[in-house]
Amino acid sequence: MTGPEPAAALTDAQMLRDLLDAIPARVVAVSRDHRFLYLNQEALDFLQTRSERLVGRRLADVLGPAYESEYLPLHERIFEGRETVRKEGWVTYPNFGLRYVQEHFFPHAPAGGPVQAAFVFVRDLTDLKHHEAELSAKIAQLEVTETLKAAIVDNALAAFISADEQGRIVEFNRAAEIIFGHRRAEVLGRDVGEVVVPPQHRSAHLAGMQRLRQGGAPRMLGRRVEMQALRADGSEFPVEMVLFRTEVGGRSYYTSSMVDLSERVLATREIERQREALRHSEKLSAMGSLLAGVAHELNNPLAIVMGRASLLEEKCAEVPALQALHADTTRIREAAERCGRIVRTFLNMARNRPAQRGDVALNDLVRAAIEMMAYSLRTHGIEVSQELAAGLPEVSADPDQLGQIVLNLLVNAQQALAAHEGPRRLHISTGLEAPRDQRTSGTPRELRVWLRVADSGRGVPPELRERVFEPFFTTKAEGLGTGLGLAVSRTLAREHGGELLLEAAAPGQGARFRLSLPISGQPLDGSLPLPLDEVEPSRQARLLVVDDENEIADLMRAMLESAGYEVATAESGAVALELLAEARFDALVSDLRMPDMDGAALWRHVRQRHPALARRMLFVTGDTLSADARSFLAEARCTSLDKPFSKADLLECVRALLQE
Repeated sequence: MTGPEPAAALTDAQMLRDLLDAIPARVVAVSRDHRFLYLNQEALDFLQTRSERLVGRRLADVLGPAYESEYLPLHERIFEGRETVRKEGWVTYPNFGLRYVQEHFFPHAPAGGPVQAAFVFVRDLTDLKHHEAELSAKIAQLEVTETLKAAIVDNALAAFISADEQGRIVEFNRAAEIIFGHRRAEVLGRDVGEVVVPPQHRSAHLAGMQRLRQGGAPRMLGRRVEMQALRADGSEFPVEMVLFRTEVGGRSYYTSSMVDLSERVLATREIERQREALRHSEKLSAMGSLLAGVAHELNNPLAIVMGRASLLEEKCAEVPALQALHADTTRIREAAERCGRIVRTFLNMARNRPAQRGDVALNDLVRAAIEMMAYSLRTHGIEVSQELAAGLPEVSADPDQLGQIVLNLLVNAQQALAAHEGPRRLHISTGLEAPRDQRTSGTPRELRVWLRVADSGRGVPPELRERVFEPFFTTKAEGLGTGLGLAVSRTLAREHGGELLLEAAAPGQGARFRLSLPISGQPLDGSLPLPLDEVEPSRQARLLVVDDENEIADLMRAMLESAGYEVATAESGAVALELLAEARFDALVSDLRMPDMDGAALWRHVRQRHPALARRMLFVTGDTLSADARSFLAEARCTSLDKPFSKADLLECVRALLQE
């Protein structure tokens, strides 16, 4: 009966040894003198040796300095106090480097006696720790990436809105909050179509989402599409959208990136409007050049009509039986002079030349502009009233530029009233004032003249009052203006030391523009010069009139002879030189544009042969737009008279020439 027991004991020991060898941890038994008593197969594999080479050896010889510093104090505690100790951390092994281990130390005291050995269970977690470190690094990198992506999305200028397959919003970045006017917390979980899609487009949006859920081909993914979107306040605005899909956990999410195009669309419209305004301006410029040429061609026949009507009027006045005819000739002469003033005003405005300052009567410019606009004002049923201050001082200004300001103000008022359904009244007034801080001590140089143009139209809305002087800004209907008139007028006014303002007016009381300009000298005393016809002419003055058009030459001869001058005529510059060689003349009146020898060539011949007479030459011309003509007149420093002209204009120029 005793035979089988050793075999059973041997079997149990072998089973225990096999069990310890199968444990995926190192198992070591250590004696009280700190020597190896036992190592399982895992420990032997780690140390890469056999049991017989380690059992009985001191741990310090195998583990090196780590034993003295890390394990010896633990073993002493175990052998003395019978306590169980757990330790985890990095340990440096000779030949094996740094390892991360989890160790359990158990005392072994047989039959309750003293501790004879210490069992050590070691789990090597080095690979796990390395994996954890790699995983932590990846997680940290992922967190950085996600943080950066979140920062980019949250601070992007584009709105990012993500929705799930059902169209429910799952992400709504900060730009989307700003652009659409919704708070993120308020829209999460809501249907994206309800939040940002205008009502008229929602059915198409829902159909597209349904098609995607059913596996249909996407039509908008990855494409840049311009469309209308909906703000929280219900207003619609244009956006550019790109839609893309993201697969996460087997589910599809759709993200739309949207950029607000409102400013771009407005800028495009403004650029197109300005481009159209420039095209319109170029067309007006071309039309102006064409009309200026037509007006120039009208100068000669118009001058003949004006002059002959004037002479006929004088003849009729001398015959009592022709008084009825005298009234008719007076009307003809007045109508012709009006035509002449309109043509002259138009040519002055069309003349492209540097600014030339001189003394200008503001009231005369106002009357000329009203006369030029008379037909348009009358046909639009506009009642015009004037309140022009008498004896208004002259202004140091360029007459063309100042006339452009006045005409612009009248044109603006006429266009505003033409679209007005109520009473159409236009009131123009002028006056004189001193600066507010010098009303009691101002000198004539500090005085200013002013012009006010007031209409009875709808006026300028308060929100647009600050913009009416901006270039290309206009409140007129399309095709009625370029938006440059007031801007140019204010610039010209300021170049003259003045100001153009829109005065305050009650709503519906029309618009009132006020131009103020500094004067050039002392106020006029109100005295008027004697009429030209009453000035005693120089009876000895002999004049030579040179013009290749006989009608004009005969007209000027008749005008001058009626004033008491002795007049000879020449049909060309060559004939004029022959007459000058044979007779004495006190002054010479010549057309500037003539065939063969023009006025400029004639002047140069006269300057060589008759130097004194070259300073008393008057040039009559209708070529007011020619740069060559302006250049010659500046070189010769001779007086010029623009066609068409009146008898009074001609006589005044001749008298001044003879006095000089």
